[in-house]
Amino acid sequence: MAAEKMALAKALNESLRRALDSDPKVLVMGEDVGKLGGVFRVTDGLQKDFGESRVIDTPLAESGIVGTAIGLALRGYRPVVEIQFDGFVFPAYDQIVTQLAKMHARSLGKVKLPVVVRIPYGGGIGAVEHHSESPESLFAHVAGLKVVSPSNASDAYWMMQQAIQSDDPVIFFEPKRRYWDKAEVNTEAIPGPLHKARVVREGTDLTLAAYGPMVKTCLEVADAAAEEGRSLEVLDLRSVSPLDFDSVQASVEKTRRLVVVHEAPVFFGSGAEIAARITERCFYHLEAPVLRVGGYHAPYPPARLEEEYLPGLDRVLDAVDRALAY
Repeated sequence: MAAEKMALAKALNESLRRALDSDPKVLVMGEDVGKLGGVFRVTDGLQKDFGESRVIDTPLAESGIVGTAIGLALRGYRPVVEIQFDGFVFPAYDQIVTQLAKMHARSLGKVKLPVVVRIPYGGGIGAVEHHSESPESLFAHVAGLKVVSPSNASDAYWMMQQAIQSDDPVIFFEPKRRYWDKAEVNTEAIPGPLHKARVVREGTDLTLAAYGPMVKTCLEVADAAAEEGRSLEVLDLRSVSPLDFDSVQASVEKTRRLVVVHEAPVFFGSGAEIAARITERCFYHLEAPVLRVGGYHAPYPPARLEEEYLPGLDRVLDAVDRALAY
């Protein structure tokens, strides 16, 4: 059956399975991805079906994982590496930004590194320190990296396929608190472009732009606003780098107001770049300043306080009210 309702984590599992089955050069690597099947069970059953030489349990050494993947990519493989939690990526940051991102340019286009770095990210699961970070802007700032984040199971399935097939390195941020959200997945569909934003709810009064875990929150905000007679458009950006500014512009030219929402801190976040670009592009269309809603410029708090830190319904609705008040 081509279409099936499945959780986002299951969709990723099925996508990885399809990639392993269709291309012997695809490898899956990471801490506990094999026998355990990953801490979120995204790689469950893959080592059993494809063997320890294709689904590889690595030592606890993120720089070694990414460094080994770079070497494998140089030999023609397509490694998919898992960073077990968002906050664990920083030991590998040097490898990612100085080697993985730069090799194509350094070799004048002769060398390609088709590596996918999977990173479960964001909060909302009551985790301990270093398990709820949102570092996407750190990677989006680096030329040579593609940075994407699906918000639903269907996108998770197809965006993973496209990331693995890309000849450029892709940082694939998986919204961990949405792993268990289910949606219809058509495994025989023709997917749209990897870096194309998508309007997931039409509206006329204001645009909410988000990606990853915040798309569901924005849809809930749009439902709440509709009860007050307000029509909000929700735009799923899907990709942080490159970013589909044309789709954002088209939406804003229609609604004339924009609120950008992400879990990462607002300070120097991706929303700042979107706000600046859209202000440049849509200056004569905007009827209010572009507003941003996100995390605070502070370390991610202990689990009992994370609901105060994360952007939620009330905080986003407050920004909507302020934008509509102009």
